Amino acid sequence: MWILFAILSALFAALTSILAKIGIEGVNSNLATAIRTVVVVVMSWGMVFLTNTQSGITQISKKSWIFLILSGLATGASWLCYYRALQTGEASKVVPIDKLSVVITLLLAFVFLHEQFTVKSLIGCVLIGAGTLFMVI
Repeated sequence: MWILFAILSALFAALTSILAKIGIEGVNSNLATAIRTVVVVVMSWGMVFLTNTQSGITQISKKSWIFLILSGLATGASWLCYYRALQTGEASKVVPIDKLSVVITLLLAFVFLHEQFTVKSLIGCVLIGAGTLFMVI
């Protein structure tokens, strides 16, 4: 089931880029990010209440709270930078560079989460990096 959600995530991320590029025209990138964020907040809390999982908030550990907050800050910074780049650059060039996060994530997962970094992972990182460079030049 995870693969279906991963594919849907990629599809929605692609739609996000195209819809954002169209919608951001003539709008300050920070304001556009704030509007998008409000929509995401409403949608996320809607899912929490729809699935009746709001009671789980009291069972979240202090460590989880800290890392979820840090993740939220990283997401916010990413979105602000992404919208600014998208506003001034071409979507076909901004998006591939943004997707270098895949390579960075693999490296960080190896260092901090001690996940396996295989020859296959290395080849994939090199191909993604080379493909990104090829697309933006």
